[in-house]
Amino acid sequence: MKFDSLKIITKMIAKEIEIDSIIGGLESGGKTITPLPYDGYLHLEHDVPFLMIYRKVPDDAATIRLVRTTASFLIVGTENFEYYHEFVNLLTEKMSTKFRSFIVIEIYSGSSDSNEFIIRGPSHKLPVSLNVLKKELDKIESHRYEKPLTARVEQTKERQPPSQQAFFSIEKIKNHGGTYIGIEIPPVYRSQNGTVYPLYFRKFRDNFAKAIHKALFEFIRVQTSSEIKNYAALGRRRIHEELFKIDRQLTQIENQYQFLLLIAPVNIQSIESCFFETDFEKVLPYHYRLLPLDPDLLKRELYTLRIDEIDDPELSFLYQQKRNQIDQELTMLKERGSKNFFYSSLRLYGVIEKKLWNTAKEILEHFPEDTNRENEKTITAEIFADMAAEEFEYFKEQSPDFNSKIHIREDVNVMMVSKGELYIPAHYTMTERQAKALIQHEVGTHVLTYYNGSRQPLSQLSQGLANYEALQEGIAILAEYLVDGLTANRLRTLAGRVVAGEALLDDATFRETFMLLYKNYGFSKNSAFAITSRIFQGGGFLKDIIYLRGFMQLMDYLKENDLEILLSGKMALEHVPMIQDLKARNLVKTPEIIPRYMKSKTYKNKLSEIKNETPIHKLI
Repeated sequence: MKFDSLKIITKMIAKEIEIDSIIGGLESGGKTITPLPYDGYLHLEHDVPFLMIYRKVPDDAATIRLVRTTASFLIVGTENFEYYHEFVNLLTEKMSTKFRSFIVIEIYSGSSDSNEFIIRGPSHKLPVSLNVLKKELDKIESHRYEKPLTARVEQTKERQPPSQQAFFSIEKIKNHGGTYIGIEIPPVYRSQNGTVYPLYFRKFRDNFAKAIHKALFEFIRVQTSSEIKNYAALGRRRIHEELFKIDRQLTQIENQYQFLLLIAPVNIQSIESCFFETDFEKVLPYHYRLLPLDPDLLKRELYTLRIDEIDDPELSFLYQQKRNQIDQELTMLKERGSKNFFYSSLRLYGVIEKKLWNTAKEILEHFPEDTNRENEKTITAEIFADMAAEEFEYFKEQSPDFNSKIHIREDVNVMMVSKGELYIPAHYTMTERQAKALIQHEVGTHVLTYYNGSRQPLSQLSQGLANYEALQEGIAILAEYLVDGLTANRLRTLAGRVVAGEALLDDATFRETFMLLYKNYGFSKNSAFAITSRIFQGGGFLKDIIYLRGFMQLMDYLKENDLEILLSGKMALEHVPMIQDLKARNLVKTPEIIPRYMKSKTYKNKLSEIKNETPIHKLI
C-alpha cells in the first residue's frame, strides 16, 4: 500500500516538473510559445494575468480562431484531458501567486441555431467585468436579421462545455487564487453544414476580441497587480511568421511599380511650350513611361495572399484595406490616358467636401499672388540636392543605417519621393525660402517616414498603409509652416489645386481649368499651368486635393494630440488608434529619426498656434 502511494506521489512530482519546465520561470517580459503533448498549443505572455482556452472538437469551424486574437491562449488537444487539467491548475497557481489573481476564460460554441452568448461565471463577484463583457457582446450584429444577437450572464458552477470535464471545481480554483469563466458562443459565422461566412466572420471576430479585451482589462485593473495600462495590450503581441510572409509579399508586389512616376508625363516641357506658344489653345497628348509590369499578373499574385486567414483583428483590417488600394492602383495603371482613370481616381481620393472648398476660396480671397518672388534669388536643382544631402547626414547621425539616394532627372516634371529616395527635376529652380520649405516637405516628411516605417516590424509602414497620402501631405505642409516656409503663394497653390479638382469634377477641359485659375483667380500663367497639368495627368488625377484636406485634418488632430506617433511610418489618421494599440503590444516602435524642426526653439510656440485653432489664412 505504501509502495502504491509512493508511485502516485512520484508520478505527480514528475508531471509537475514536466509542466513546470514548459511554463518556465515566468520572468518579467517573457513569453512561452510551444506545442504541447497530445496535440495542444500554448501561447503565454508572462505579464498578462489571464488565459483563454479552447478545446479542439470536430465540426467546429472557425471557433478556434477566436481564441487566437488574445495575448495568452491554450489550445487543448483531443486526448489525455488529465494532462491539461493538471497543466491549467499549476499555471493558475503560479500566475495568481505572481499577480494576486488570475482569470481563465474558456470559449466553446453553442447549438447551430443559437443567437445568444451565454456568460457563465460569478456575476456577484465580478459584476463590472461581466457587465462590460455583456454590454460589448450585445453590440455584435447578427447576419440573421430576424434574430439579433443577445448576451446574458448565467450564475452557475458549471462553466465548461456541455458533456465535458471541468478544469476546476469552484473550490479548487478559489484555493489557487483564480477565477474561471465559460462563454458559449452562438456560431452564427457559419452555415448549418459548417461553411464559414468569411466577411461576416471577420466582423464577428473583431468585435468579439474587443469585448473580451475590455472585460479582461476591467478584471486586471481591479483584481490584479498587473501594470497593464490599456486593453489594447491584451491583444496578440507576436506576429506569426505567416503574417510576416504576407507583409513581405505585399511589399514586394508594391515595389514592382512606382505609381506616381508611372502616371507622370515624360513630355511635360513640350506640353507647356506648345500650350503657351499657341496662346493657351493646343494641349499636346500626355506621354508616359512604358509599364515595367503586367497589372493583371500582379493582381493575380496579389490575390493569392491569404490575408483572410490573419486572425489579428487590427492587422487583418489594415492588410485587407491595403490590398484593395494596390488593386485600385494597378487598375489605374492600365487606364492611363482614359476617362476611366479619372473615375478610379475619384474612388481613391473622393469628392471635394464643402469645408475644403470654403477654405480654398477663403485662402484665395485673402491672398493675391505675390509677384515679388520673381526678384528673389533662385537656386538650381544641384544646389538643392546639396541641401538635401546635408539633411540626409543629419538623419544618419540619428540612425547610422540610414542610406537613401538623391536623383536629378530630366524626365521628372515634379519633385517627388519614391521608395524613400528623392527625385529632383533637372530644370527645377526655386527661391531659398522655397528650398528650405521643400527640404522639410520632401526629406523631413516623406523620406523620414519611409525610413522610420522601414525600421518597423511591419514593412507596410514604409510603403504606406491604405489612404496614407492625405496625412503625409498634411504633415509635409505643417513642416513647411514650422520652418517659416509656408508662404501666401504656397497656400494659394494648395487652394488652386482644390479649385482645379472641382473643375475636373465638373468636366471642365484643360484650357477651361487653366483659364479659371489664370483669369478668375489671378494665378500667373506658369502657376496656373503647373496646377492644371498635374490635375490632368493620367486622364484626371485628384490626388492634389488631399494636400489642403490633409493639412486641415491634421490641424484638427493636433488640437488635442502630439505629432511624434505620426512619424512612425506612413499611415492615415484613421489608423492612429490602431497604431497606438499595436504600439501597446510592442508591434510598432518609436520613430528612429525625427525631423530637424522638432529640435528648434520655435517648434512649441508654432504648434501652439495650431492648438489654439488659428485659421489657416492667419498662420502666415
